[in-house]
Amino acid sequence: MTIENPHRRELDPLDVAGYLRRHPDFLSGFPDLALTLALPRQQGASTSLASYQLDVLRDKTRAMSRRLQELITIAQDNEQLMVRVHAFTLSLMRAGTLADTLSRVVATLTEDFHTDLVRMCLHRPVEGFQADWLKIAGRGDSGLRPFDEFFAAGEPLCGRLNDDKLSFLFGQHGDKVKSAVVLPVADQGLLAIGSHDPNRFHPGMGTIFLKLISEAVFVALSRYRADHVDTATATST
Repeated sequence: MTIENPHRRELDPLDVAGYLRRHPDFLSGFPDLALTLALPRQQGASTSLASYQLDVLRDKTRAMSRRLQELITIAQDNEQLMVRVHAFTLSLMRAGTLADTLSRVVATLTEDFHTDLVRMCLHRPVEGFQADWLKIAGRGDSGLRPFDEFFAAGEPLCGRLNDDKLSFLFGQHGDKVKSAVVLPVADQGLLAIGSHDPNRFHPGMGTIFLKLISEAVFVALSRYRADHVDTATATST
């Protein structure tokens, strides 16, 4: 229930006009109000207010145009990224062995996504296969302890990493990594992407495409469980 103030009176036009005369810059703080005012159809002092209204409308139009262009650019970037993620997923589906799958992950992320460093860490060994970008570390490995919270959260980690994480993932190249993304690959391990650009990856960035990549890698690796021998790789070596 609203209680009316008995001492309050309605403002009359003279009060409003007097206030505006004492505060000629009032409308600069309320540009939306200026746009709603109806001006008399005559020349004189009202012309300056009409010009002001026109300037405000022009500023709003320019701001909307800039925002529209930004949205168009974002949409185009997202479309291109979606195409690359789709091609990445198809490539993993065509892989015939665990070693081939891992190689495709690293090669595609490096070449098609223009990344500087890619590292895979698996909880199980890949029989007959080794690579400088592949690290094998069981779940109880001491090197993975800095990632306990990361594995518990199950979400992509974006931004600048601590020295212990950088050292474990990138070794001697850790000092060159200025920003990074670490993706959980469910119970298989993790995937790390490092950049020399400190602004390439940051905590506030969107992660939907990163999650799609993580899920695609997990499904691809799940075809080769620990109890399966990568016979094609073992034979070739």
